[in-house]
Amino acid sequence: MTFIRYISHPESAIDPDVAVTEWGLSTRGRDRARRCLEQPWIPSITLIVASPEAKAIEMATVLGDHLGIPLEVRNATGEIDRSSTGFVAPEEHERLADRFFTEPRISVRGWETARHAQARITAAVADLLEPGRTGDVAVIGHGGVGTLLMCWLADLPIDRIHDQPGQGHYWSYDSTNRRMVHGWKAIDSRP
Repeated sequence: MTFIRYISHPESAIDPDVAVTEWGLSTRGRDRARRCLEQPWIPSITLIVASPEAKAIEMATVLGDHLGIPLEVRNATGEIDRSSTGFVAPEEHERLADRFFTEPRISVRGWETARHAQARITAAVADLLEPGRTGDVAVIGHGGVGTLLMCWLADLPIDRIHDQPGQGHYWSYDSTNRRMVHGWKAIDSRP
């Protein structure tokens, strides 16, 4: 079996004066990234694919340095394009995200639609999902597109009920048998 482990970056260092794509990990996020290395499946990873956003690259670097393998950055694995609004307060962000998932064909305040983001992330990792690979793959990215990819793989409708419960979670997919192994779990949960 070959597994895809989709890992969303842990907590970001939020700075309204910095582009969201340039945010790194917070102190808590870096600590959780290091604790992720304790997961029993980490040694089986032979390929790390990362979103181009700073927080995802930082998480992927923690993993890559630990395993001694390089990162492969894929631009199309980035988070939902929300550049039309830039930073919005957390409460407003949650309202917009609710609409994003509820109306997947509609652009919410100029955001990329859920359908478009789902097609983009699915195409970006299609080669990783093919059976016959050797070694597991870690895709380091973001909760929004990670949820959309999981919905597509599990043949679930786009719905926020499938969204991660917070930053720093992962799900697993068995590409050999083409099935989801489990939904979102905290990266620092006990094995």
